[in-house]
Amino acid sequence: MSSQPSPLNREAASVQEGARWRYEHALSRLAENIRGLEARRAEISDGSEPTTREIGRLRDRLAKLTERAYANITGWQTVQIARHAGRPILSDYVTAITRGFVELAGDRSHGNDRAILAGFATMGRHKVMLIGHNKGRETDEKIANFFGCAHPEGFRKALRAMKLAEKFGLPVVSFIDTPGAYPGIGAEERGAAQAIALNLMEMARLKTPIVCVVLGEGGSGGALGIGVGDRTAMLRHAYYSVISPEGCAGILCRDGRHKQQAADLLRIRAVDLKDLGIIDSIIEEPLGGAHNDPRQAARAVEKFITQSLSELKSVPPDRLLTERHRRLRHLGDNFTRLRLAAAGPENEGSVP
Repeated sequence: MSSQPSPLNREAASVQEGARWRYEHALSRLAENIRGLEARRAEISDGSEPTTREIGRLRDRLAKLTERAYANITGWQTVQIARHAGRPILSDYVTAITRGFVELAGDRSHGNDRAILAGFATMGRHKVMLIGHNKGRETDEKIANFFGCAHPEGFRKALRAMKLAEKFGLPVVSFIDTPGAYPGIGAEERGAAQAIALNLMEMARLKTPIVCVVLGEGGSGGALGIGVGDRTAMLRHAYYSVISPEGCAGILCRDGRHKQQAADLLRIRAVDLKDLGIIDSIIEEPLGGAHNDPRQAARAVEKFITQSLSELKSVPPDRLLTERHRRLRHLGDNFTRLRLAAAGPENEGSVP
């Protein structure tokens, strides 16, 4: 009996290999150009006016080449940038944009999951409860932090911190950066699904402002477990998805080699999710990604958070919850509009 081909398999060989070759070739040429420009800039450094003009010209050309390479990047290229080894992680942002951080540990039930970091902090003029995934930087730290993949006790620790924030009238700032919840047997035995579901319910009715920022990877239930808020933003080269491209390709095609097509079809880029109404804002990154200038990236994140908190803290709790519920109930409206528009012009505008 024949079966319908998966949409990911359509013209897979030509599309995948062609796109992959073009991207790798473009990056290779860009790297060569950058090395050449940097070498020339290092050679002409006598401080004279012509030399200064030449260095300025080289810098402009370098910026244009980099901008061209990062313009209209694909979903899979976005995933690669989000996973860059030098990309700032939560601990970098804590150091850069907060003061007086006091960590809270443990879920008062099983243990302390290092994949989730939680604690009191001051950000700008706002005292907040900070929660987020912490991947770790060095290999030993990454292993101890489970590469940012939280166990049930991590989600329960996050919820304990949120409830404490509600009790003391502190806003919650949630930083998302995880491939997904920890997939091990122990995590399932200790109720990973229930812990995530409980967090979704409790965050939806938490009587204090919640601001969520996707720093790098926003994968599956691991991201959603601390991702319900009044304002949600993504860094330009972060991604946010119900599943990783590799996982999607493996399930639909039984072949992880189709991850590039999966990344595009999942619409995981910040610009796509903004168009669909899933996120509220896109936080611009330094040219070439946050790893090129972590301080600039941190300042942009801080600006978004402090502005959002200034707006939300003036909203009465009842109205805050009403607006949050309205936002959550209408998350799928744009998907419906796109489906109706595809069905025919006469169906546009059918969704209230």
